[in-house]
Amino acid sequence: MGITQISDAKSWEVDVINSDIPVFVDFWAEWCGPCRMVGPVVEELANDYDGKVKFVKVNVDEANELASKYNVFSIPTLILLNKGEIVSQQVGAASKESYKNMIDRALA
Repeated sequence: MGITQISDAKSWEVDVINSDIPVFVDFWAEWCGPCRMVGPVVEELANDYDGKVKFVKVNVDEANELASKYNVFSIPTLILLNKGEIVSQQVGAASKESYKNMIDRALA
């Protein structure tokens, strides 16, 4: 399924808010070192949870209105939403295990 790039409110509504499965959102930017470290981990998770969780990336430089709406002040910020509601959030880079725990709790 891969990772969907979202840069506008309409795509956000369709791909995240109206998703029938949980959505793991990576708020990031090109210039952010920790974001570049998290990127490959998010790609691995997207493969691990293919079909169970949707993965999207939001570049805060292109979609700052979405970042503002979700109070993203530091990046990377990773948010897990289910039926449009935030169920878990992690600010800053963390281990793959940490993200897996976040997702597994939401799927339980």
